[in-house]
Amino acid sequence: MKILLIEDDPVHRSFLKEMVTSAMPECQQLWEATQGAEGEQLAREHHIASVVMDLQMPQKTGIEAAKVIWRERPETAILFWSNYADEAYVRGISRIVPHDAAYGYILKTASEEHLQLALRSLFIEQQCVIDREVRGVQQQAQDRHFGLNDLEYEVLQDIALGLTDRMIAQRRNLSLRSVQNRLQQLYEKLHVHEHDHEQTANQMFNLRTRAVHIAMLRKLLNSTALQQAEVELAKWRQQRQAAALNAAPPIHK
Repeated sequence: MKILLIEDDPVHRSFLKEMVTSAMPECQQLWEATQGAEGEQLAREHHIASVVMDLQMPQKTGIEAAKVIWRERPETAILFWSNYADEAYVRGISRIVPHDAAYGYILKTASEEHLQLALRSLFIEQQCVIDREVRGVQQQAQDRHFGLNDLEYEVLQDIALGLTDRMIAQRRNLSLRSVQNRLQQLYEKLHVHEHDHEQTANQMFNLRTRAVHIAMLRKLLNSTALQQAEVELAKWRQQRQAAALNAAPPIHK
């Protein structure tokens, strides 16, 4: 068995190596990468199907690296090992996990025994392993009255990126009314409209800014999620510009 560790912190990487060596005598080759792009390359070159990966890394996040690895080898088992149980991470992973793929999400605060058990459960038994705290975040996100559905979350990301209603409508192939309806649903679930007895929320706040602020406090958004959203927005803008150029009539001299 080959196992790849992708972790930018040398102390954490050394600890992971110790845990894998102790828990996984089946491991014949152990590879190490200090950042996401290097991990992608090692996984590709050495056909590694078992990966332990940090989520928050410079240059390329764990979610971005996992997306590439899973696109090339959907059967890869990935154990995400993170300091954070943010809903932004939970949603980011759920969007890219291949159908029927085995994966795990373990917090760095977990005991050594729990981490070692997770390694064996995922890489030997191919069972998904999710920390209790992370599972709670998943359940919260799926709550009908409290959690945001995927469509509402898309609009949240779009307003965090600064897009206007009209641009959101174009990007998501919606009418302006549909965008405004989703914004209202978003405001209700985030309790943006809560106000005191003297002044309404509409008078006190810019509702978009308030929604993004509350989403940050609830950890629905974080820097990693916004970085990825910015990358996706840039791709959409490039596609839009290319489509406009192709649609333009030829210039005759």
